[in-house]
Amino acid sequence: MNRTLLLLFFLCASATVFSQNRPSQSKGARGGKTEKPSIELYKIISVDNDTTFVDTTLTIQKAYNYNYLRRDNFELLPFSNVGQTYNSLAYTFDDFNLMPKFVAQSHHFNYMDAEDMLYYSVPTPLTEIYFKTAFQQGQQLDAFFTVNTNERFNFSIAYKGLRSLGNYQHILTSNGNFRFTTHYQTKNNRYRIKAHVAAQDIENEENGGLTQNSIALFESGDSEFDDRGRLDVNFEDAENKLEGLRFWGSQEYELISKKDSLNYSSLTLGNTISYEEKDYKYGQTAASSILGEAYISSNLLTQTKLEDFKVEGSATFENSILGKLSAFIGYTDYNYGYDSVLELDEGRITNRLKGNLVHAGASYSKHYKGFDLYGKGAINVSGDFDGNYILGGASYQFNEDNSVKAQIKIHSAAPNFNFLLYQSDYVNYNWQTSFNNVKTQELKLEIASKKLLDAEVSYTGIDDYAYFAIKANDSTPTPHQFTDRVDYLKVKVEKDLRWRKFGLKNTVMFQQALSGEEVFNVPEIVTRQTLYFEDEWFKKAMFLQTGINFKYFTAYNANGYDPVLAEFYVQNAQEIGGFPLIDIFFNAKIRQTRIYVKYEHINQLFGSTNNHFSAPGYPYRDAVIRFGFVWNFFL
Repeated sequence: MNRTLLLLFFLCASATVFSQNRPSQSKGARGGKTEKPSIELYKIISVDNDTTFVDTTLTIQKAYNYNYLRRDNFELLPFSNVGQTYNSLAYTFDDFNLMPKFVAQSHHFNYMDAEDMLYYSVPTPLTEIYFKTAFQQGQQLDAFFTVNTNERFNFSIAYKGLRSLGNYQHILTSNGNFRFTTHYQTKNNRYRIKAHVAAQDIENEENGGLTQNSIALFESGDSEFDDRGRLDVNFEDAENKLEGLRFWGSQEYELISKKDSLNYSSLTLGNTISYEEKDYKYGQTAASSILGEAYISSNLLTQTKLEDFKVEGSATFENSILGKLSAFIGYTDYNYGYDSVLELDEGRITNRLKGNLVHAGASYSKHYKGFDLYGKGAINVSGDFDGNYILGGASYQFNEDNSVKAQIKIHSAAPNFNFLLYQSDYVNYNWQTSFNNVKTQELKLEIASKKLLDAEVSYTGIDDYAYFAIKANDSTPTPHQFTDRVDYLKVKVEKDLRWRKFGLKNTVMFQQALSGEEVFNVPEIVTRQTLYFEDEWFKKAMFLQTGINFKYFTAYNANGYDPVLAEFYVQNAQEIGGFPLIDIFFNAKIRQTRIYVKYEHINQLFGSTNNHFSAPGYPYRDAVIRFGFVWNFFL
């Protein structure tokens, strides 16, 4: 982890130099006084130009987001080592892809797509450092620096790094996410450009989970095996790695500018171009019989590649009466596959899925009598993959405390590439299929009320659902397509109750597969309650937040994990869940620094047996104290 430690040292040293304490007012050039820039001027801009500002407050939601993914993981169940994958306790369907996704989706939780990149506009240089301890000989860091060289040009540079040995044998993780972003706009704001470069690698040692004998020893709670390194695993010589490199740029030019804020028309032309390479490797020193027969007995290595080039042009017309209408057309060139063709008795497995797509679409939005109406859709008009989506919705803001939103979405896209074509040194992991498109229909209703509660209800229907599963009399997963329909209901409710300096934040989710439950497994109930105390100490120099967090999900047939594919597969033989996850935490804010200390899964210390698993054969985390901070420097 030398690179992470070096970067941490460099950023801390830089921050010390550039973030010296200063009074709220300082002398100007002529002896006058100038105010510090307002926090609202430190802007964070999404790819869709949604703008927020830097928030240095300490809240319970901030504590939920304080993890490796930097977002709330309520619907996820992490594996024992940070940087490993997550099992899913619930599902969302917010994709708009028109072509298959890449392989190894279990390693994409921390992979940052173009839509995840952020751009900035700041009056003074800004630095943020996130640090948190890991498990055995490691740490995690996420640090970025951004500056405006002038009012119109900004750039940022960031690196997220992790190395953690873990408590079990052969589960080391070593991940890195480098990002560089920039954006510029002319003085009259008619021309705007955003661009970024992202280089990412997610590397995991794979042990195949505990052996059957070790699972029994783990569950027994025998103190001799509290040192988890004593438990045997299925193999100790395998690893997989996902890498990605992306160059992305988008520019807009206002051909007709707004002349009036109330009665106006404007026309904007734009284009986006991107190139991304992805690479997934699975390597193993010696073939394991657990994974079936292999073509070679040693030095196994399979490499899967994707080259993806996209270009899109758009035109946006905006009118004070008609609303905002955009139309776009795009071209995609893709090249997925391997370097060899496989000849089998059952037939020939090709080495490449290669081609191009042309898609076209439009979007619309309008504010009308208190309603925000929006919709968008797109379709592949040529190419080897059919795909389309359409989304329509409306929201209404009753007042600043109450709002409602409803939307409908229809989506059709080919299954991921590893359902269609896959090769491996293991015999069972070779196939080429011709699956139908996966077709998804979703209805969603969201209610937000500060006085009552926040609620989200969604109903999703899926036709031709694609999944991995182990066939009868087989030992490894293969791709399948469900011929019946999957119907999935999800209801999520949140409410924060406050009394003086105490609070109770509640999140409860009910969900059920109304049909297709044999291939779509979810826990019926997932709940999280946080009882906390907040106060200001030391003459308001420190804001304190402490309490206890409780999370629970009902037992269910959780998906199993396959290390060769780096994918989850459906299994109906073993339940996990039905155990609580209780954490005690102490958080504090001193100036722009938020400090987090948590004793995770503390209830595990008081049990005589262990029943906590993240997936069949993969134990959940034991009780552990972890700490860290998020530190902002405003120069």
